Amino acid sequence: MAFRKAVKGTLIGGGAIATAFGLSQFFEYRNNQARLAYVEAQGELKVPFKDALPTREEQLSTLRNTEVFDVLVVGGGATGSGCALDAVTRNLKTALVERSDFSSGTSSRSTKLIHGGVRYLQKAIMKLDYEQYMMVKEALHERANLLNIAPHLSAPLPIMLPVYKWWQLPYYWAGIKMYDLVAGSQCLKSSYVLSKSKALELFPMLKKDKLVGAIVYYDGQHNDARMNLAIALTAARHGAAIANYTEVVHLLKKPDPKTGQEKVCGAHCRDIITGQEFDVRARCVINATGPFTDSLRKMDNQKTANICQPSAGVHIVIPGYYSPDNMGLLDPATSDGRVIFFLPWEKMTVAGTTDTPTEVTAHPIPVEDDINFILSEVRNYLSPDVEVRRGDVLAAWSGIRPLVTDPNSKDTQSICRNHIVNISDSGLITIAGGKWTTYRSMAEETLDAAIKAHNLSAGPSRTVGLMLDGGKDWTPTLYIRLVQDYGLENEVAQHLAATYGGRAFEVAKMAKVTGKRWPIVGKRLVSEFPYIESEVQYAVKEYACTAIDVIARRTRLGFLNVQAADEALPRIVEIMGNELQWTEQKKKVFTDCVFGFVCLQEELEAAKKYLHLEMGYKARSEQLSKTTEISLTAPEIARYKKRFYKFDKESKGFITTVDVQQVLEKLSIQIDENALHEILNEVDLNKNGQVELDEFLQLMSAVQRGQISDSRLAILMKTVEEGLDLRGPVSVDRSGGGV
Repeated sequence: MAFRKAVKGTLIGGGAIATAFGLSQFFEYRNNQARLAYVEAQGELKVPFKDALPTREEQLSTLRNTEVFDVLVVGGGATGSGCALDAVTRNLKTALVERSDFSSGTSSRSTKLIHGGVRYLQKAIMKLDYEQYMMVKEALHERANLLNIAPHLSAPLPIMLPVYKWWQLPYYWAGIKMYDLVAGSQCLKSSYVLSKSKALELFPMLKKDKLVGAIVYYDGQHNDARMNLAIALTAARHGAAIANYTEVVHLLKKPDPKTGQEKVCGAHCRDIITGQEFDVRARCVINATGPFTDSLRKMDNQKTANICQPSAGVHIVIPGYYSPDNMGLLDPATSDGRVIFFLPWEKMTVAGTTDTPTEVTAHPIPVEDDINFILSEVRNYLSPDVEVRRGDVLAAWSGIRPLVTDPNSKDTQSICRNHIVNISDSGLITIAGGKWTTYRSMAEETLDAAIKAHNLSAGPSRTVGLMLDGGKDWTPTLYIRLVQDYGLENEVAQHLAATYGGRAFEVAKMAKVTGKRWPIVGKRLVSEFPYIESEVQYAVKEYACTAIDVIARRTRLGFLNVQAADEALPRIVEIMGNELQWTEQKKKVFTDCVFGFVCLQEELEAAKKYLHLEMGYKARSEQLSKTTEISLTAPEIARYKKRFYKFDKESKGFITTVDVQQVLEKLSIQIDENALHEILNEVDLNKNGQVELDEFLQLMSAVQRGQISDSRLAILMKTVEEGLDLRGPVSVDRSGGGV
């Protein structure tokens, strides 16, 4: 019965949209041909800063000294940066200000997919919703364009949909084939059905029990923060004046000469780094502030109604061995009706997302309930042989989606991720809602509305097919030249090519000699990731102002492994301090407009706080606390006490670094004293410089429950107990971490 109902719904829905599909394909073809003809007729766009970007100080000077811009964009996320790029390539004098860093908000905290939305198409078919259908179609067009204009940052990704009931196979197959059909000529690769054995061959971690088969379809994947940055840098190279860490204090207004009505004519801004304030005047101001849309709208008019309902989406990162290198997984119906993706990304595995109503904040924090929900759903699809442990979570983050909705709506799960363009009575243009994938078309629609509302002189959009920064000179084999010409490690060269595209050579030129036979250049920030020190120097040229900018958005280290990021921070701060002339000691805190000097220690502490709160370190620390229950059997307690007293020879009830060093010396094992302090500090809950017996038992109990994995102290003490000294020095390097 369920099968007949599903097939009937699919056939009726498919037939109902067939006509609309055919017409939309025809009109899309006509529009694309006209647009491409325009671009071809205009020839190549002029790129004023093709070779070197203006410095941040030069950009701020342009913002301060330009009499009037055509367009001022507020917000440096994907949509805001897209608006700036669309405007400047229409030969409009363009400015952009961002309160924090480019992509510091939602745009860096996505699922990393460039997709049309399989579930939105399902809703369109089942509910005969033409608007949802057109949204999917637009997103699939934008998916193809984004993969084309930034090939170094994006690529097609096969995603498996496992099927555990026979009747679901034709149902899901019909839906996925419709997805291919809607994409038309821009379909990445055709979807296909797999038998049970073939599905397990491609995804061996998959749960075998009751598996019927699987369907594989293709979507795009990208490095979201770097993609956002590439859009912003491309706008800057075309002449847009862009500045991060520049906030809008209030909007500027003046009376309309004809009507006498107050009209927005710019913004009073503050450089957060120096505290200096200045006016930026513009004929048109665009509000592209994502979750903070209503805040800027209320600067314009305090009485305006909210148009955004924020929703929090949490993601986690676990080790790469949880998924194949090039195959994602889709759970189409979780226990509470949401969708969970399980995807390989940057040689790790990212899983998410949740969808929970939230308050707007600049610093969203992943909560333990959401982390455990994702882990629970992942366990449902993986083989019992694969133990999904809480301690394997290497990083976790929460992003706030700016959903457009009725202010009275409470159910964010059913909200369409569509967007709106709104023009206030004072002329403020607001673009709100939408998806990462459709940033370009949203920007085009926004600029079209702005040009019409403010009578700006500009032609049609020219961003279809416009290559983003680094994309033009990229080739799949570019990394080989980096290895051959500069002596970089193969893994590092591949990373640089995939991150900077054709500009990877600029980073390689800045790399310092290692002093080793191989690699010749390129000192890593941490041993297990391919990020090198020269990337920190280059990040400053890309407008990085803080260590957080480097670990979160110029590199993705903070999103991949918070412990590795924490380990790299001192060196990152040191390099940035040299580049930006930071001080060792705090000289002065700015008040009003007095210049503020950056202190290295304060910068380090701010970055550590970011990792602790926003990247999941806090959630990790809560796994082992003073109140952690010791759930060990009597024999287990006796065994762990015996292990503990091998170090606590005097039966003091606690061990210190001195106790550990004495035992290691007997085994001819040498460990750096600072490293040993770090190892014990991970377990020292009282922070009194010693690990007590109860703390050790709490640790071992948490390890057994899977809440903590790869504890360096646990591994060290077990290794010593088992007498592995004959096999050589004990390695206590972080083997995967866990938050």
